[in-house]
Amino acid sequence: MKGRITKLFGIEYPIIAGGMVWCSGWKLASAVSNAGGLGLIGAGSMTAEVLREHIVQCREATEEEGKPFGVNVPLMKPNSAELMQVIAEEHVPVVFTSAGSPKKWTGWLHERGIKVAHVVSSSTFARKCEEAGVDAVVAEGFEAGGHNGKEETTTMCLIPAARKATSLPLIAAGGIASGEAILAAQVLGAEGVQIGTLFALTQESGAHEAFKRRCLDLNEGDTKLLLRKLSPTRLVKGAFYDAIEEAENRGASPEELLDIIGIGRTKVGIFDGDIENGELEIGQAASLLKGNDIEPVSIVMQRLVLEYEQALAGLG
Repeated sequence: MKGRITKLFGIEYPIIAGGMVWCSGWKLASAVSNAGGLGLIGAGSMTAEVLREHIVQCREATEEEGKPFGVNVPLMKPNSAELMQVIAEEHVPVVFTSAGSPKKWTGWLHERGIKVAHVVSSSTFARKCEEAGVDAVVAEGFEAGGHNGKEETTTMCLIPAARKATSLPLIAAGGIASGEAILAAQVLGAEGVQIGTLFALTQESGAHEAFKRRCLDLNEGDTKLLLRKLSPTRLVKGAFYDAIEEAENRGASPEELLDIIGIGRTKVGIFDGDIENGELEIGQAASLLKGNDIEPVSIVMQRLVLEYEQALAGLG
């Protein structure tokens, strides 16, 4: 599993945890890093000072092992500049950016010795990442949870297209929840993977147990991409889901949709555990995990590596 991604980030396995709102705090990030991957703190739901607290705690939790970690910053967030300032002041080694132009912060971060990866949903944006000078590209397919690209391209189609579009180290994301899927992504041209859903449902995830239990009981088809007029988002079925779907079916405007969403809806669902009225975001891979226990990251990582090795050996 060694290659450009493990060398770039100084990690044992080319496995990166998604920087997910309300899930990816310092506990999850440090657990993934200590298990040999790259943990990311999800800054999308944090103020600058809360982010600083998570960075400090994550550094303390990984210091003994000397493991690197990073921060994910959605560039559409109004406080992204404040978050970047904290990241620089705390000397975080890696930043993953998303939901915006990679040109905006890449040079600034490089000047401060910080490696940059950017998340894209199309081969066109993968090419723009190379022009912007990022260190790695994350190509995220339609299967992923949370906010998705408007192209709705699946991971199986996106990875080979992105591989043709850029020579940069390429990380696959969306629908990856097993060692077999990691190997499949590599065959398609990826050199590493970013995993969200699987890690969101571990013991160290900051999500509420009710959210985790609900996601571990999902069947195929129990998530759907909605909110296309705003930012396409994969949601779990429930009362909030039904309200959004009904509004979209009758042609609701973006302003009406925003009124339905209100403020803090993802916190209500993912962090507070209101599985009916909250906004529940999870990837299609959740149905592959149906019936699983809520396990520690260490066990999940061990299984991923074992599954990968077995799948590779099975190919002869």
